[in-house]
Parts: sequence; structure tokens; C-alpha cells
Amino acid sequence: MALTPASRPKIVKKRTKKFIRHQSDRYDKLKQNWRRPKGIDNRVRRKFRGMYLLPGIGYGSNKKTRHMMPSGFRKVLVHNLKELEVLMMQNKKFCAEIAHGVSSKNRKALVERAQQLAIRVTNPSAKMRSEENE
Repeated sequence: MALTPASRPKIVKKRTKKFIRHQSDRYDKLKQNWRRPKGIDNRVRRKFRGMYLLPGIGYGSNKKTRHMMPSGFRKVLVHNLKELEVLMMQNKKFCAEIAHGVSSKNRKALVERAQQLAIRVTNPSAKMRSEENE
């Protein structure tokens, strides 16, 4: 049985492109990560036509769909069984994502327990070897 969310509203993104740093295309030493321009004559800060857009509060997502994955769930990072069982009553809203540092032995136990509790796991086959090796 495929686990489905309680509701799956349409997710509308106001902007999907990244906001890139001014002149990061010109210099390799400037990474693309956004930094607010602060110069007195800066044309990006002064919002001249044809320049990069500045991020602002108006680009925020709808509160109902913020942090929502395309499947309709919000994901919660899980390190152990206790953290997984917190999601027991919220299994129609949240799905579990097993943390990177969890061993394959504990990972197997987490996936089994999630199946019993009907909790969706985003990465159930990560770090799992095929059965023929064992």
C-alpha cells in the first residue's frame, strides 16, 4: 500500500531560480551565494532595470505548503527509533528521512518499524546492500 498524505494542495513557488550575488559571474573568487550589496552607487541595491533582483519577503511560500515535498509530506530527520515513534500520530502529514550517520543495521530496524507504524520513509534503500551478499 502506498502511503498518501492527508491533503495534497498545489505547491506554488513564486520563484524557482536562485538569487545570485552581484558580479559573481565576473569573478571566480566571488561565490554565487547571495550577499546583499551595500555600496553607495550599487545598481543592484538601487534596483535599476535589467539588474539582478533582490530577495524579499514577498517571495515567501504559502504557509500551508512551506517545506512541503512534491509528494505532499513534510520530512523529519530521524536518527533512532524513539524519534521515529514521535511521527506515529502524524503519519499523514510528515514522512521520515533517515539521517546520514545511521548504520545499516539500525537503518534496517528503522525501516521495519516505520512499515509497522505506516510511516513513509524517503530513503529506505540508502546504505542497504543486496541480499545475495549476506
